Amino acid sequence: MKIAFIGLGIMGSRMAANVLNGGHSLSVYNRTKNKAESLLKNGAKWADSPEEVAKDANVIITMLENPDVVEDLALGKNGFLPALKKGSVWIDCSTVNPSFSKKMGEEAEKHGIRFLDAPVSGSKEPAAKAALIFLVGGQADDLAEVQPLLDLMGNKTIHIGDTGKGSVMKIMINQLLGQSMLAFSESLSLGIALGIDKSKAMDILLDSAVTPPILKAFRSRIEDENYEPNFPLKHLQKDLQLFTDTAYEYEKATPSTNVAKEIYALAKQKNQGDLDFSSIFKFINE
Repeated sequence: MKIAFIGLGIMGSRMAANVLNGGHSLSVYNRTKNKAESLLKNGAKWADSPEEVAKDANVIITMLENPDVVEDLALGKNGFLPALKKGSVWIDCSTVNPSFSKKMGEEAEKHGIRFLDAPVSGSKEPAAKAALIFLVGGQADDLAEVQPLLDLMGNKTIHIGDTGKGSVMKIMINQLLGQSMLAFSESLSLGIALGIDKSKAMDILLDSAVTPPILKAFRSRIEDENYEPNFPLKHLQKDLQLFTDTAYEYEKATPSTNVAKEIYALAKQKNQGDLDFSSIFKFINE
């Protein structure tokens, strides 16, 4: 099977490597070529445009920063969507808003392309270990066809429903993640200010039934003040924005998420956008 992959950032580069290791013919495109170097050394082929990478592909996978970038590379100048062979499958693993996934599904259909929105749950380490969870919206038959490919990149696939439903589930998960980290950071910061030892406070909070278990994975980052990005703060803030945008579309109130989104935005303005999102503790504490 000939696979095309667009988007070689923290997640995409590792996902693409697992596809390549699975024995598939892989062509890649990224806005900056240097991020493809290790893949090219291991046999991937470079394409100079989204159009070129798509020409001979049976499946194209996109893992991109935001909806605007996805749409530009799909339908803009030298976009990949018109270049794909009819009947090909487009798997969009980007975290985008559900209405955008539906829009891309409709555009794909116009070009005779099958579309799956398949954002992932997991960060850099699970991506490297092929331990991602795929949250998929789209036709079950199309998913079944590409399931062996997803199995090279993840250890679980959940078919949520029709087009857009995978994107719904992803922004729900990231909303909880962002809110949980923010609440934890506020609690920890207050305890430190009142004289409780930082490590002891984390021992107790992280062992408490009210703290989400996933936050234990971020303990060393906060304790060591090492915020090398697994999941950049700017991306988490974007996902909270997608959540509130979607809520507005459906006339749902999301007051606490709107506040959280703006707190992360303030941290981004303090040059923390490229740090891990757990650096929200640094912002709160300082």
